[in-house]
Amino acid sequence: QVQLVESGGGLVQAGGSLRLSCTVSGLTFSSYNMGWFRQAPGKEREFVARLTRNGDVKSYTDSGKGRFTITRDNAKNTVYLQMNSLRPEDTAVYYCAASATYYTRTPSDYSYWGQGTQVTVSS
Repeated sequence: QVQLVESGGGLVQAGGSLRLSCTVSGLTFSSYNMGWFRQAPGKEREFVARLTRNGDVKSYTDSGKGRFTITRDNAKNTVYLQMNSLRPEDTAVYYCAASATYYTRTPSDYSYWGQGTQVTVSS
């Protein structure tokens, strides 16, 4: 049974930081490209960050460049999203996702998803 479990969300003031974690089980983690997505109330799920199987190639949404950092530890089956200089518009449920085949920004290309963790940034 494949499981992706996110943690690290919470309430933070604007300008603060959070580090999200996503621990994966039930698959060969190092064989999967990983992504972070988010969904705010009333909005579609959107891409935040992604990285390849060995972590050597990464990309970010434009609003996250310079503020967010995605990393992974294949020995721990975990992908991280370090978020700095948070803004109220970053408020959303954040999801991690895994894809064995694709390295894309498209949610439907990812086969496995976590349950999400809430991030709330107050102004």
